[in-house]
Amino acid sequence: MQQLLDTAHDQADPAVKARFAALIAEPKLDLPDGSAADAELRLSSDPNIVAALDWLDQHAGWEPGTARRDVAARLVRLDVRALQDRGVRRGRVNQRDTARALAEYYGATTTGHGRYAARFSSTTRASTTVFTHPDWLDLDCPLIPAHDRLKLSTVTPNDHQTMDEASAGHAAQRLAEALALGNRMVNMPLYRLLDVGVQRHKLGGSVGVTNFVGYVVTMDLLEGELVDALTTNQPIRPGTLPLRDAYLPNLSSVLDVSDRMCAGGALALTAIARPADPFRGEADYLLLVQERSGHVINAARRLAVIPKGFHQPLTDYRADAQIGATLRREMEEELFGRDDIDNTIGDQRHADPMHPTRLSEPMRWLLAEPGRLRMECTGFGLNLVSGNFEFASLIVIEDEQFWTEFGGQVRANWEAANLRQFSSLDTDSLEELTNDVAWSNEGLFALLQGLRRLQQIGGDRVNLPTIEWETE
Repeated sequence: MQQLLDTAHDQADPAVKARFAALIAEPKLDLPDGSAADAELRLSSDPNIVAALDWLDQHAGWEPGTARRDVAARLVRLDVRALQDRGVRRGRVNQRDTARALAEYYGATTTGHGRYAARFSSTTRASTTVFTHPDWLDLDCPLIPAHDRLKLSTVTPNDHQTMDEASAGHAAQRLAEALALGNRMVNMPLYRLLDVGVQRHKLGGSVGVTNFVGYVVTMDLLEGELVDALTTNQPIRPGTLPLRDAYLPNLSSVLDVSDRMCAGGALALTAIARPADPFRGEADYLLLVQERSGHVINAARRLAVIPKGFHQPLTDYRADAQIGATLRREMEEELFGRDDIDNTIGDQRHADPMHPTRLSEPMRWLLAEPGRLRMECTGFGLNLVSGNFEFASLIVIEDEQFWTEFGGQVRANWEAANLRQFSSLDTDSLEELTNDVAWSNEGLFALLQGLRRLQQIGGDRVNLPTIEWETE
């Protein structure tokens, strides 16, 4: 065969030989808007992109350098404006669309688990893609060491994951698109769930450590595949979504977290006590909701509670396995402006980034006396969108003096396009909020579970109807 090809090449016209040489050469990037130089530089020198290319070579069984050439070839063919148009189309697929589609794909279960749904009032009912169990809800678990006991099992990444040619091609395409669009991607360590041990008043189970780039080019592709199918009215059923069929084909694979890539995170509804105000009204809780930026990897352009972040270590891998550690860090980063702990901006060089002397002024005040800050896990589930684990939580700042002294310092970081505030006494606005189709599924899950718990503990500061959940 090689001899035949060589003969055909030797006998070909010069123009044909020139086209063939161009095809097999390392492409020179030609992207619009002056982005070619940046993309080409990242492809060869960005340690995060290089790590992703190495990961892809290893897990696809390719020779070193194959992924770089493949991504470069794809990159030169990309139309950035077409990608931006696709982003607009994806934005038109809402939370209810994904919930209905995945209910159709996975069907019912006989294990006692089900998709989380809740009724906010007689007229508002929400269904989500969060696969949960009655024992995983209403946990009322304080996020302190005596109750927050998720443990580190191993630090060495060991995913045993292999990829066929089709999956590897999708991964290379994802990297090319990230380069073309200038998306932020950092190869940070990420906790991977190995065992679920959740029960009322206690978070147990175990985690290992994996690489973020491995998640980005595998499980994180499932949402885009699903949404693109919905935008083109393709049928949603087993056999029509190749990546989902490979990585998360059925509900048994969803629950088998030890045998797949199961990354995820913690997110919390934040409620801040405010004093009575002559213009606003009676004493209440301020509830914060964010609209996620289009540059984030997870839940881009969706409504979500804040803080929200991947569960990952900073420097102490064992202590940081606690869910409370992630939420305290995310509060500093997403609410109090601590850029120095944002690993998408720069390297982490402090031995203890959460040392008391490094805390922001608002966080230092909150931790100075017991009772000022209340953190609880309200529910746990596995998100069918990408297979992620989700620890829904509630953060309550009980002392209204906080808002008087520090309310002006509460601001979102780059991950949020904007912040919206709601009063815990404004039932009509909260009902409208829960009925908004712009929510991410995990965000809606955390909102409903958080409001349900706040109704129980908030006293006169809260005016909410009874929120009843069920599993579908």
